[in-house]
Amino acid sequence: MRRPSTTKLRTIVGRDVTSDIDNELRTGSLAPSELPPRGLEAGIGSEVRRLRKSLDLTMAELAASSGISAGMLSKIENGAISPSLATLDSLAKALNVRIDRRGTKAGHLYDLLGHSLAGEIGVEPYLITLSEDALPYTHFRHAGVEFLYMLSGKVRYRHADRSYMMGPGDALFFDAAARHGPEELIEKPMRYLSIIIYPRQRE
Repeated sequence: MRRPSTTKLRTIVGRDVTSDIDNELRTGSLAPSELPPRGLEAGIGSEVRRLRKSLDLTMAELAASSGISAGMLSKIENGAISPSLATLDSLAKALNVRIDRRGTKAGHLYDLLGHSLAGEIGVEPYLITLSEDALPYTHFRHAGVEFLYMLSGKVRYRHADRSYMMGPGDALFFDAAARHGPEELIEKPMRYLSIIIYPRQRE
């Protein structure tokens, strides 16, 4: 089937989906699998404190090795703030633990181009690359909506019970709570922009 020369934008919203998230592979986004429970910051802080103590590090030592202030680290450990992805990455390196973005196990490489730091809505723009060794995967799920814009390569992209052929210039906008992902990798490598928008946890 010939694809029109004009950019296509497909919008899929409002689908009913089941709530069985389980331990499925998900996208690289920090968007929660569903609306996050209260106390996320407290959970992060508790884990950072546990890892720091397991390495017998003082708060000052961890702050120095991660390049953040002791005051900031204290607020993180006490669950008083929600740390940025960059801060979590710095802490992970200092604590010798790795943060894998969801989706990397399927060979999907995510480059976070920026993210909103505050407000009721989280926005995460990604440049996604599917290299020669990438594998199809159609079970990504997370809260919010997602916008895709194809830059290079060709892919058949599935959302819920439908699939769409996408090439350079094609776009897709959908409810990200339904299972989705590249179903057939036709022309590799491929690159596309992904913008994920999701509600933040209310305090």
